[in-house]
Amino acid sequence: MLTHPQGDRFPAWIEAASATTELPSLGQFAQHLLRDLDAVTAGLTLHWNSGVVEGHVNRIKMLKRQMFGRAGFELLRKRVLLA
Repeated sequence: MLTHPQGDRFPAWIEAASATTELPSLGQFAQHLLRDLDAVTAGLTLHWNSGVVEGHVNRIKMLKRQMFGRAGFELLRKRVLLA
């Protein structure tokens, strides 16, 4: 389901994962996915994602970690804008 968009098969997977007794943590994970079923189904069905945005967020967090304790927001802003 993760390599090919098949969100329509997701409810059947939830039922199978919830019914398994060999891996209780998998069943709990499946039950937690039911809380936001529409979003999970859309993520497994639609072709677009937020990978580019997440990459920028990851880069900014790395810069912030590198500068920890060195300077304030102004230096972080300059590094983000000039990078």
